[in-house]
Amino acid sequence: MIHISAFADEISQDPVEQIDVLSGHGIKAIEFRAIHGTNVLDLADAQHAEFRELLSSRGFQLSAIGSPIGKIRITDPFGEHLQRFDRAMDLADFYRAPRIRVFSFYIPPGDDPASHREEVIQRMAELARRAKERGITLFLENEKGIYGDTAARVADVLESVDSTALRHAFDPANYVEVRQPIDEAWARLRHLVSHFHVKDYDAKLERNVPAGAGDGLIPRLLQEAVDGGYDGFVVLEPHLTIAGLSSGFTGPERFADAVAALKGILDERGIAYA
Repeated sequence: MIHISAFADEISQDPVEQIDVLSGHGIKAIEFRAIHGTNVLDLADAQHAEFRELLSSRGFQLSAIGSPIGKIRITDPFGEHLQRFDRAMDLADFYRAPRIRVFSFYIPPGDDPASHREEVIQRMAELARRAKERGITLFLENEKGIYGDTAARVADVLESVDSTALRHAFDPANYVEVRQPIDEAWARLRHLVSHFHVKDYDAKLERNVPAGAGDGLIPRLLQEAVDGGYDGFVVLEPHLTIAGLSSGFTGPERFADAVAALKGILDERGIAYA
């Protein structure tokens, strides 16, 4: 079974509009990254209480806390970042969503990623250790400029840390953008994938496109994932209007295109979803 979720801040920064639009498309889950123009980790407790009540009243759940943990340079101090990670875990408990999206640290421009490997592995292992103690699963997303930008380095992190608390959030568009062959990435990592981002990328046009319209092989990957027993969230992160370092924007109208593309793929292949 595919469970559809979305980075709702791609629609609007207004939480009510986020939920109204998602409800109109039959989607009842959110990957919580931001509301009111503020990152999930920086919102006040009162804002979280209000948002949790809104989610509950409208029958919504969170697929994960869409945190920016791991989106600092590997040479930046780690102690202060761990405090933000504690905040992320507290919020995972607060929302009864024991899942957090994370990254594997920016590599300074010009540096050989291999020169920072040991520090990356140590930091990711510490995040996983703390998460496991709290009963939380971390989803490591691949991204350009991060140590884990290619399938080989994502596999290196996941297999070196070797924790049930650290799994892969597979983002096809991000792999295409760094010219990582999708076939190769999927073959190497599919057994480690527990979360799937629905974002596609046209390498020739160098821009994000609706699912199935780019080079991310999303229809095939979703079919193979379900055939292999995948039972988790697929999270719309279209980036159809703006694709930034920390977030993207699609807007209500183009978000409808993104939903239609994903549901069209699932319906055509007879894949059950909710």
